[in-house]
Amino acid sequence: MFASDRAGLEAILLNRYDRTPPMNGEAEVKYLDGDFRVVHPGAFVRCAVTGVPIPLEELKYWSVDRQEAYATPEAVMRRLREQRTT
Repeated sequence: MFASDRAGLEAILLNRYDRTPPMNGEAEVKYLDGDFRVVHPGAFVRCAVTGVPIPLEELKYWSVDRQEAYATPEAVMRRLREQRTT
């Protein structure tokens, strides 16, 4: 086997290995300022207010301080109102 053939084969094998299968179940996420880090893989997180599953690719709203995800801006406002009354 030539070195160029070997490099091509390694690239194919790496690509096969690097492909991650679709994740199922709930993910564990660390919410950061402007970003989040997946601690335990999964397909979704749950809205802290409504309990609705939020696919990770659609996750836009969360609280760093409370480490919670929210499905909609309305859910964020609801949580803020709850927080003010406690």
